[in-house]
Amino acid sequence: MYIEARQAGENGRDYALRELKENIIHLDLEPGSMVSEKDLAEELGLSRTPVREALQDLAKAQIVDIYPQRGSQISRINYELAKETQFTRNILEGVAVQLACQRATDDDIRILQENIMLQEFHISDARKMMRLDDEFHHELFRIAGKLYTWNMLSSYALHFDRIREMALHSVREIKIVNDHKQICAAVNRWDEALAKELMEEHLARYIVDEKEIREKYPANFFV
Repeated sequence: MYIEARQAGENGRDYALRELKENIIHLDLEPGSMVSEKDLAEELGLSRTPVREALQDLAKAQIVDIYPQRGSQISRINYELAKETQFTRNILEGVAVQLACQRATDDDIRILQENIMLQEFHISDARKMMRLDDEFHHELFRIAGKLYTWNMLSSYALHFDRIREMALHSVREIKIVNDHKQICAAVNRWDEALAKELMEEHLARYIVDEKEIREKYPANFFV
């Protein structure tokens, strides 16, 4: 696994959950692979209890299947769940980007533009790109005044997030950065209709690219 340092004030359960999510999203814990509380606890430097609790949380999100006495399995990706997440994001982010058009200040636009510049610089680093992508969308919800909605949305998007990760490695033409540039420009012009349309196109890419993603990662999916 790819292990990062525990954050200040972070309890064991939250740390385990954050690290497991990161490793699942970036496929360091591969779909279909088996994991054990004991091994995970040792890698994270934790007792088994917070790891068990984190696995239980992930099981509720249908990302982990827990088998008593046998261990836990990282679930294969359910494309229908990913499409449902995309459907939800489409509705909520469409509204959020329209609100951002109404509320964005010059400083807000500068923050979005700086994020896009970093995306261009890190385009070949999938892990960094995922974080910058998330930060871009997080900033739109912040500008819209809807951070609680963003936190709720991001908490159950793991199936969709794994597809985003695979798209960065399998889709021949990456359009994420250009999408973000156009969305930012629409927000800067207060063009709510265009911003919403561009957001819908942006979020639909991962579903449209399903064939390419499945061809490169056939074992990662349910049939």
